[in-house]
Amino acid sequence: MRRIALLVFATVLGLAGYWAWNFFPNVSGKVEEFFTADTFQTLEVRYSAESIMEAHRIELLSDNAHVFLEPTLKFVPYLLMDVKYTRSQDKTGEGVILWGLVDGEMVVNTSTWERTHGFTDCIAANASRHEFKVMNALASRGGSWDRDGLSKFLNIENHILDSWIDSCRKKSLVVQSGNTYRLHLQNPRLMVIPETKLEHWLVTKPTKKAIRVKKRYRSAQIEAIAQAAFGNDFAIRKTTEIFLPVYSIIVQNPDGTQMTSYWNALNGKRLSAPPYEID
Repeated sequence: MRRIALLVFATVLGLAGYWAWNFFPNVSGKVEEFFTADTFQTLEVRYSAESIMEAHRIELLSDNAHVFLEPTLKFVPYLLMDVKYTRSQDKTGEGVILWGLVDGEMVVNTSTWERTHGFTDCIAANASRHEFKVMNALASRGGSWDRDGLSKFLNIENHILDSWIDSCRKKSLVVQSGNTYRLHLQNPRLMVIPETKLEHWLVTKPTKKAIRVKKRYRSAQIEAIAQAAFGNDFAIRKTTEIFLPVYSIIVQNPDGTQMTSYWNALNGKRLSAPPYEID
C-alpha cells in the first residue's frame, strides 16, 4: 500500500509540474532562472538613460515643475531563432528571427525596432497553418477579399475553404461582411520575410542585480506560431533566449502623479505604445 501511495503521489506531482510548466510561463521562468548560469545574453546598451533624457527633455518635461526621477534599466526577453526558409523557387534563405516573449510580435529590424502586428492575436487563438493561409491571402489583398477570389487564390475546393474560414471566424481572426471577408485586426502586418535584420552585437551580462521582465509566452508557443505562419519549408535550427535593455524613465508631475515612458537602450528610441507593462 505504501508503494502504491508513493507512486500515486509521484504521478500527481509530475502531472502538476507538467501543467504548471506548460500553462504558466512565470512558473517555468522562475525554474529556469534558478538553474541558469551567472550571466545572460543581451543586446548591447548603446544609449545611456541620461543621454535619452537630455535629448528628449522638452518632450518629457513641459515646464520646470516637472522633474525626472531615477530611471531604471530592465531587460525584456526575446527568442532568437536560427532559421532557414525558401526565398524563391531555386534559393534557400538562412538567417535569424527575433521574437518577443512578452509582446508576442516579431522584430523586423533591430535598428528601427520595426515589428509585426497581429501575431499576438494569432498566439492567443492558437492559429493553425490553414488559418494562416486564409489570413495571408487576405493580407496580400490589403486585408479583405471576396469568397470567389479567396477560392481561386488558394486553389482549394469550396467546402474546404468554408471550413477554414469558419474556423478563422470562430477564433475572431476573420470577420464577414456580405460576401467579403476581412482580417479582424487594425493595421495588420503578418506577411513578412521570416528573417530579422539584426545589425547589433550580443553581449554577456552578469545575472546578479539585473532586472529581467517576466515572460508572457513560452518559447514553444513562439516556435509553433512561426511554423504555422511561414509554411512547410520553414525550419528552426536553433533557439536562444536573449534580452533587450529597456529604460523606464519616470517624470514626477506637479500634482504628485507620475508618467512612465519606456525607451529602447539599443537605438535610443521610445517604445511606442507597448502592449505590455515592463514591470
